[in-house]
Amino acid sequence: MLTIIHSAKCIGIKAVPVNVEVNISSGLGIHLVGLADTAVRESLLRTITALQSIGFRIPGKKIVINLAPADMHKKGSGYDLPIALGIIASSGQIELPNLEKYLIMGELGLDASVRDIPGALPIAELASENGYSGCILPAGSAMEAVEYCGCEIFGVGSMEEVIRILSGKEDCSELSVRRRGKMPAVEEESCDSMMDFADIFGQDGAKRGMEIAAAGGHNVLLIGPPGSGKSSIAKAAAAILPPMNIDEAIETAKIYSVAGKGIPSQGLIRRRPFRSPHYSSSLSAIIGGGSENIMPGEISLAHNGVLFMDEFCEAPKKVIEALRGPMEDRKVVISRLKNKVEYPASFMLIAATNPCPCGHYGDGDKCTCTPGKRMAYLSKLSGPIMDRIDIHLWLNPVDASKLVARKKEESSADVASRVLMAREIQKKRFRGESIHTNAEMSGRLIEIHCRTDKKCSVFLEKTIAMENLSARAYGRILKVARTIADMAGKNEIGLEHLSEATRYRLLDKKDLF
Repeated sequence: MLTIIHSAKCIGIKAVPVNVEVNISSGLGIHLVGLADTAVRESLLRTITALQSIGFRIPGKKIVINLAPADMHKKGSGYDLPIALGIIASSGQIELPNLEKYLIMGELGLDASVRDIPGALPIAELASENGYSGCILPAGSAMEAVEYCGCEIFGVGSMEEVIRILSGKEDCSELSVRRRGKMPAVEEESCDSMMDFADIFGQDGAKRGMEIAAAGGHNVLLIGPPGSGKSSIAKAAAAILPPMNIDEAIETAKIYSVAGKGIPSQGLIRRRPFRSPHYSSSLSAIIGGGSENIMPGEISLAHNGVLFMDEFCEAPKKVIEALRGPMEDRKVVISRLKNKVEYPASFMLIAATNPCPCGHYGDGDKCTCTPGKRMAYLSKLSGPIMDRIDIHLWLNPVDASKLVARKKEESSADVASRVLMAREIQKKRFRGESIHTNAEMSGRLIEIHCRTDKKCSVFLEKTIAMENLSARAYGRILKVARTIADMAGKNEIGLEHLSEATRYRLLDKKDLF
């Protein structure tokens, strides 16, 4: 007897259908086919032990299990549950009339308990798109999709609960994750552990630049000697960013779900991610990688949020240069011999670096580096990378008088309200587009939303000629000016907005040292 159980496989942040076909006929042995990896092949022993632990028998016949389509590699332990259901349904030990109505995934323990798997949110999305009545997932994994309203989602803890649902003889509404109530969202958590602008004394110029960057999603480079507040300002940026809307939250949560980093107790991730990898991280850790199973890297985990890279100039050059494409395209495509996966990577880069090898240039006469050494140190950041960073901020050491006086500074909550106002303007501006912030504007959208009058055009022409700026840097200046105008509540970009935007192109100046 042939039984087909519907399951799935995640490729990037998309799930594709996989059918687990189980046939029992005359003969001996259990045969698993369909390009299954070691974890899937080991499922046979787990599955047999789990079934026997709850009273089911393994037929003494030939059992053929096919994972279709057969030309696609299958990885992971999520096929345990579909294989077990296929064996008991094909052997006629129990009637499961609702088997074809659900998409089913889960790992089995030896006691027939159901354990969590990665990729629950894309799987729930696939079930909704393909018209299934719902999906059956492990309880912890199912809670990742508690706010996804596309279809009915059941969270189970044992195989007995799965059989209850599929037999259709009992009311199983208590297993529906939505009936259990919505879990607390991330934005309701306390922000006490986050850095606050009120705790950072001085550095008003840098705070202003970071506020503009947060308002428009622009990339920032912080340059200054040790102790000037670079890391503190970068970490404080997380507190002034607005929460994600539902579309951003679902897309970000899918990345974390596929990576196995979802937080079931919180449902969808609403607070924007803040990722801070060490500068010695490998290329695969930053960009993403793997052989058969290509996993998202830090740039994708920072999607719709912040990627903070401290000691930027100390990072391997190939890692720095690898950021070029994702910073421009807002996505990363990872290719292998037999695989190619695309992950979204629309992040706001905040990079921090010392101005020279000793770190003390600009801090009185402490610097022991020659001008050549200083230039060589920052020249690790190539022209193409610097073109893609919209705002360059130089931080000088804070005056002792400001530190001692401890004058009350503006809080992150006050700054966040202005950032939210600017983001709301951009939300209306880009309604119907696939972007959310000024930093994501394409050339076509720059032409529409960043028009300048004759006076501003003359100013830009002189600035570009004087500083020898590239066409990309010109576009970045217009985007930053558009954000500054939004923060001022202006519909048109004025000369004062352009003037401030060009001042943030610090490293384009020839007389820096």
